[in-house]
Amino acid sequence: MQNQALQLVFSQRKYVLLSIAIFAGLVALLSFLSGFVYFEPSLLFYVSGDDVGRFSLVVIVSALSALVVSMSIFTLKLMRTRKMSSGFVGTIIGASAGACSCGYVGFAIISTFGAIGGTATTFLTNYEIPLRLFAIGILLYTYYVTSKGITAQCKIQK
Repeated sequence: MQNQALQLVFSQRKYVLLSIAIFAGLVALLSFLSGFVYFEPSLLFYVSGDDVGRFSLVVIVSALSALVVSMSIFTLKLMRTRKMSSGFVGTIIGASAGACSCGYVGFAIISTFGAIGGTATTFLTNYEIPLRLFAIGILLYTYYVTSKGITAQCKIQK
């Protein structure tokens, strides 16, 4: 069922390009926020052996977000209503939960809030991986609901 919905959505070139653009943008943004990409003194991308798991979660969150956003836009254009906004809500929650990190940028921003910022930094540092796994769960559920909606609207035969 989901495979047929994917084929229907990504048979159109504009959704493939949209998905690639969202994926590339999210990987770049989340990698920067997580401290895998550095711009000073020159552009550097570095993932240490200990951070391969964290980086893999960034890639998975980005890929699922790109997939779900493209499918949600397809569904909105197909239905021409606003009742499919749950797909976007799930994507936003999943991507923002996946974006939580304590890279050098996040630490600098959060530290401006004093004691509350310190508590938030500690929380995000300790629970970064579980929060990203939670984000992946939200995105998988959103993907399932979205593909089920596409299948029901298009009456795809098995």
